[in-house]
Amino acid sequence: MLDAQVRQVIERLNELVPPTLLLILKKNGKDGTLHPLESQVQELLSLLVGELMASLSKPSTGDLFEDLFFKNKPYDFAGVGEQALSGGVKVWLDRFYLTAGEYRPVITVTELSEELFDVQVSLEDLAHPNDLPIELSAVLQQKQYEKQRYKLLQSLSLLSSFINGLDNYINSETRVPIRFDITGFSPFLLTVLPAVKLLDVKVLLPKSLQHLLKPKATVRLKTKSDHQGYIRLDELLLFDWQVAIGDTFVSPEAFRKLLSNAGGLIRFKENYLYVNEEEMVRLQKAIENGKELTAYELLQAALAEEYQGAPVCLTDDVRELIKELSSNEAIPLPATLNATLRPYQQRGFSWMYRNSRIGFGSIIADDMGLGKTLQVITLLLKYKEEKAIDVKHKALIVVPTLSSHIFHGPARDIHQFEADVMLTTYGVLRSDHELLKKQKWQIMVIDEAQNIKNHDTNQSKAIKSIPSNLRIAISGTPVENRLTEFWSIMDYVNKGYLGNIKSFKENFSDPIQVFNDEAAVTRFRKITSPFMMRRMKSDKSIISDLPDKVEQNQFALLTQQQAALYEKTMQAVMAEIEGIEGADGQSLFKRQGLVLQMILALKQICNHPTNFLKNGHFDASLSGKTVLLFELLDSILEAGEKVLLFTQFKEMGDLLQRFITDRYGECPMFYHGGCSVQERQQMVDRFQHNRADKIFLLSLKAAGTGLNLTAAAHVIHYDLWWNPAVENQATDRAYRIGQQKNVMVHRFITKNTFEEKIDEMIQQKKHLAEMTVATGENWLGKLSNKELRELFS
Repeated sequence: MLDAQVRQVIERLNELVPPTLLLILKKNGKDGTLHPLESQVQELLSLLVGELMASLSKPSTGDLFEDLFFKNKPYDFAGVGEQALSGGVKVWLDRFYLTAGEYRPVITVTELSEELFDVQVSLEDLAHPNDLPIELSAVLQQKQYEKQRYKLLQSLSLLSSFINGLDNYINSETRVPIRFDITGFSPFLLTVLPAVKLLDVKVLLPKSLQHLLKPKATVRLKTKSDHQGYIRLDELLLFDWQVAIGDTFVSPEAFRKLLSNAGGLIRFKENYLYVNEEEMVRLQKAIENGKELTAYELLQAALAEEYQGAPVCLTDDVRELIKELSSNEAIPLPATLNATLRPYQQRGFSWMYRNSRIGFGSIIADDMGLGKTLQVITLLLKYKEEKAIDVKHKALIVVPTLSSHIFHGPARDIHQFEADVMLTTYGVLRSDHELLKKQKWQIMVIDEAQNIKNHDTNQSKAIKSIPSNLRIAISGTPVENRLTEFWSIMDYVNKGYLGNIKSFKENFSDPIQVFNDEAAVTRFRKITSPFMMRRMKSDKSIISDLPDKVEQNQFALLTQQQAALYEKTMQAVMAEIEGIEGADGQSLFKRQGLVLQMILALKQICNHPTNFLKNGHFDASLSGKTVLLFELLDSILEAGEKVLLFTQFKEMGDLLQRFITDRYGECPMFYHGGCSVQERQQMVDRFQHNRADKIFLLSLKAAGTGLNLTAAAHVIHYDLWWNPAVENQATDRAYRIGQQKNVMVHRFITKNTFEEKIDEMIQQKKHLAEMTVATGENWLGKLSNKELRELFS
């Protein structure tokens, strides 16, 4: 076991596996030998690695040693003269077991000068690893080491094939030093020492050699000297090429001069720099043929303080600009504002305003209920006050739906539009974008910006085609399923800032979501944080007077009828899925469709058999979830509290409305997509102000956004939407500014079904700190047949 990490893993395995893990049978297949546990683990790993190597290697050429080492083929060396071969193999392998005894070699490098290095060899007593190494001269001369001397010297002699001069060093009892000039020391440092480290030889280096510096092409950023007043920040930056050596920056000319009289290893300040010829050519090409960086690339480099993995040199004036960008200095509120802003809302308005004055749009992504709309309205009023919005330069606001409209409906006429602000919907803009493109827009605001999360849809393209001097995006969930959704929103707000979609996937999306690359996450946050603000209600430093929200999973059991129907449906659809053998696009599409169909069916069965069968059996006791619901509602109503009850199925909402009416004698309101705008508003008003309306049924899709329902102290998710962002939006109809009570959130999950298993998987996927990367259901269609059976059964 040469590698310390491998040794640790095997030691851990020794603790975990049973003592009778491996029984080695004799050829007769009857008598067996039980080796010590450590040997059992090593023998099993040897078998595994041998089989793995054999499966990966090319077909045998008949070479004996190739078959032994790479084909996992045993050989008994029983032929005439073959015993010497086995001895030779052993001698060759012995060098890999230098530290198998009581001592291990220690190689110490001493820096005599910038051009001269000494190498000493000593021994470490493995029984006393904290003691100083034993000098080799002591081992050679002192009587106490007489018994071990031969074995130790035999072991050290195996190192002589790696270290030139070691034989003379040993024979002279260390009086003839192992000494290198800087030219000879470079290959020793870069080739020999890494090799002996793999053999578990301990290597001690002076501080100057512990971290070799690698030069990297980078940029120095500075500002234009003649800028005045407000100007786009990205247009202020200039750059020239530099070479980064550690935390020091030198010009290309100075770097070439540094290398002109040296090669390989070079002393640089307190450390050493290493450049081989190939790296030097690559570095020169990067500088001499370097592309002209775009304004956005320069800004990203300034914010991240790095360029392609190398640190960036920032002049003092650039640092001052970046400091101004992140300033918390309050901007005076517009005099016409008829509202009182909380401190965090004033900071949000000031942040958007400062961004706008240096030419950048903003994504305001505060948690639901923190007043994003009010902050944007304040910005519009400020622009109006400064006459940035006027008859010629207007504001366009795009929202998902309208309760009152300006540019909406069949009679809309842009020529009659004389106000400062136009309010329209995504649907209207998609239809009339060519007409709206002709208007001069000073500011364009899109609400619920996740409506453009898919960058290649006609709606997203239409939104981005409208010219505007400033763009603002409002979204409580800037990322729902994947990081490319954030790219689409940022591409609307500050077009081109994150590059094209291909480069964004290469630089951020894949490294973060596929490989959990923390460095990519850090860089992503650095370059996006100036243009995206996200505050959470759970942060007491943001809003201290909001009560607590408590979430809990509540588990229902399938009734006998549900369990039978669940199993029958699952087996029937799985048989269809497993019957699809083709791997072409059509077969995969059909398979994914069947998986999603099964999810829908099993969700409905978990809700209530009638939700799936649609057979008119209105018996609440047929569903474990409905029984659980009644238990919870009984206690809520007894306490005189109000509750929001969400379901994603209109049919299930109808069933629940009927069940609740039968049990409590009062028909709850049901807010769904079939209700008119007037009916919806009446229901909201009744729930908020009428003490008799305790239970409010809501469709998740219809009521997930835009409603203020702070009269509720409880939120029940009867069936879960497998997207935490959507679920949180629904919860925050109650948990928002104005809420005076603690909010209890009850998530219904059917025990021992796919609901429980998928919820566990979703929770594990919440790995991007500070970001809401949720998961929908389409990914389930790509699971293997085995994974599907494990998930649903």
